[in-house]
Amino acid sequence: MQKNEYLMENSDETLRLELKTDRDTLRHQAVWAGIRPGMRVADIGCGSGVTTALLHDLVQPGGAVVGLDLSQQRIAHAEKQYSRKNVQFHCRNLLQPLTDLGTFDFAWVRFVLEYFLAESFDIVKNISRAIKPGGTLCLIDLDYNCLSHYGISKRMEKTLFEIMLGLQQKADFDPYVGRKLYSYLYDLGYEDIKVEVSGHHVIYGKLRQADSFNWMKKVAIAPKRIGYSFPEYEGGYEEFLEEFQRFFTDPRRFTYSPIISCRGRKVKS
Repeated sequence: MQKNEYLMENSDETLRLELKTDRDTLRHQAVWAGIRPGMRVADIGCGSGVTTALLHDLVQPGGAVVGLDLSQQRIAHAEKQYSRKNVQFHCRNLLQPLTDLGTFDFAWVRFVLEYFLAESFDIVKNISRAIKPGGTLCLIDLDYNCLSHYGISKRMEKTLFEIMLGLQQKADFDPYVGRKLYSYLYDLGYEDIKVEVSGHHVIYGKLRQADSFNWMKKVAIAPKRIGYSFPEYEGGYEEFLEEFQRFFTDPRRFTYSPIISCRGRKVKS
């Protein structure tokens, strides 16, 4: 992969991001983080814009939201689908200064840092510069990402671990970033840091269409990005895919990922 190439880039990525966004969960997380009417919010890694629109609703009346994403394609989609009064979208590199956009009362960074293993802390530090003293920074991401399943074979378990290791080494992906978020806020001097740990991708019983679409895209895109050869499977990827589909559609299986949410208040100067 090329540096700064998005791991999950594909023709259906905007749709995947839309389908996997649970509106009720997002609202709960944002309220827990302290979002409230009248705030100026930065939605970092806004993707398709669906989260930006939801955050906009939560800061009314009087609030505004700026959505930022590396993908021009998804920014164009967001502008077409979610533009409204007091909502802006910008295509930006998160390692470049953001202060030209003004300052923010609240910054929302959800499912972004996992794609930047080497530079995640630098990104958080850069975002922090655009937050007003006394403002809130909320970091939300997964830990042990895609690795917690019951009902899989030993060879599939080994394969999934090897794929995630390859993604770390070749694609700058961090399946363990969730456990780092508290320390990031601590190291930047944030106060009143709060942490919440819960389950994400809690999948059991009948498989929902959104979960099927999301996970099948993951197993189709990610291994190919790193050229993984599936040595545990004589029939290669096709044999792996057949076994994964059989496992994942079985209502007996249990799958989850821990999600870690951290919020903190920037020290007033």
